[in-house]
Amino acid sequence: MRKFSSYGPVDKDVHFYAPREDLIDRTLNSLVGENSQKDGHYITVWAPRQTGKSWLMGEVLRKIRKTGKYEAGAFSIESAKQEKNEEELVTLFCQKIAAAFGKKNLPQVKKIKEIPSLFTKQYFQKPVILVIDEFDALEENFINRFTSIFRDIYVNRSYEKERRKKDRGNLLHGLALVGVRSVLGIGNLKGSPFNVQRSLHVSNLTCEEVNGLFKWYEKESGQQVEQQVIDKVFAETRGQPGLTCWFGELLTETYNKEKNKPITPANFTKAYTAATSLLPNANVINIISKAKQEPYRETVLELFRTDRAIDFKFDNPHINFLYMNGVIEPEEVSDTEITVRFANPFLHKRLFNFFSDQLFDVMGKLVEPFDSLEDAVTEESLNIGNILRRYQTYLEKNRRWLFKEAPRRKDMRIFEAVFHFNLYMYLFKFLENKGADVYPEFPTGNGEIDILVKYKNNTYGLELKSYTDVGGYKRALDQAARYGERLRLKEITLVFFIESIDEENRRKYEAAYVEKSSAVKVLPVFISTGE
Repeated sequence: MRKFSSYGPVDKDVHFYAPREDLIDRTLNSLVGENSQKDGHYITVWAPRQTGKSWLMGEVLRKIRKTGKYEAGAFSIESAKQEKNEEELVTLFCQKIAAAFGKKNLPQVKKIKEIPSLFTKQYFQKPVILVIDEFDALEENFINRFTSIFRDIYVNRSYEKERRKKDRGNLLHGLALVGVRSVLGIGNLKGSPFNVQRSLHVSNLTCEEVNGLFKWYEKESGQQVEQQVIDKVFAETRGQPGLTCWFGELLTETYNKEKNKPITPANFTKAYTAATSLLPNANVINIISKAKQEPYRETVLELFRTDRAIDFKFDNPHINFLYMNGVIEPEEVSDTEITVRFANPFLHKRLFNFFSDQLFDVMGKLVEPFDSLEDAVTEESLNIGNILRRYQTYLEKNRRWLFKEAPRRKDMRIFEAVFHFNLYMYLFKFLENKGADVYPEFPTGNGEIDILVKYKNNTYGLELKSYTDVGGYKRALDQAARYGERLRLKEITLVFFIESIDEENRRKYEAAYVEKSSAVKVLPVFISTGE
């Protein structure tokens, strides 16, 4: 029986896969050319890791070879990523081309400028289509020099249009440079040397494709996967292929102990908890390593802001880097507005947990040792308001050392997200030995954060905001009420972070608010950060 696979190219004979025929055909048409009488294109194929780039190009090459019209080959150049010597790099390049096309008579050239001589009719009888995987692993200098040479080949063939293809000086018909990032333009201060190329982005799986994977599993295994589970997988991963198939592995193998019963939301919760807190995943580890890098960490922390979304601009090098490495995605809010969002809710949560743990692994004394907590925690319920009052006291006593090494914006103010991380860790540690579960939720993917607390048979919701003005305060009340209604809660706590607030305004603005249509009670609480 087939299995889900989240590491390396998918094997169509043993793994579940999405056919992606439209994407395959679009890529194929770019390489061979839309018109069979014309030349193919030179393209870049890019996407974050584990999105199926290598599988895609393998499928494209198989289709091209079946036509019998081209000599098609592919190889990865990742092994040369540390190479600094031109002659050794070109020698490796020649060896890989010879192996990819089975050419024993291919010469060993020594210079990058001599590469065009490899694709002549002396060594090839048909037009050549070449795929170079992991091309962006090369040093920037070599990327630019290789792409300059390829550009020359592309441009020079335009002067030979009247000649038959087999009589041309160079037979490189189609070229695909495959990598995590678009290798052209960004990071090259002199501009792209390869401005003849087309760029093809490998997108995530659609909802229908994810659904198809699990329906295929049902057909082969005879085990039902409840639709709610499939919907949760897509919602949490947004169809990111590597993560989708990883959850497929966890649900159908690792945490599938009773294969004679349907896979239910309870199974998903178990697998999701393990994926969030217990299990390593190379894809996630790689993305976190990119998000925590300076100078990109500052941009990631800004994405946790609750007062406004960040505009998506591809030519912003920080936004570009995070996008190319799978940390973020653009979101089209309207025809004239595109903002940044985290790539998917699962990754959003993993990043939130990572920064929370990194910044606040030591929290100090959370409450006074002889505090009975009787007004905050009972056998049956929690009083979130009284817990937050203790958090305010904790913050006032410990803020100096807590935030001494906290990351700061350029104006030296602490990032808003830092206070969210701190509150989350306070609640988590305060309640961890009391039988309560505390976890963050991110309803939009671009800043908004809620903390859910489950204790006994009760669910408590906290929506976190930065206080801006009275208008924003009123809008936040209605927004919190709508969120409480979606959670089917009778009341919800709205936490405002503010630099300082006097007692008169605290009494005035911490008054309970009941939204008329839903009857949800909103309990505002102000937390003074003391900056």
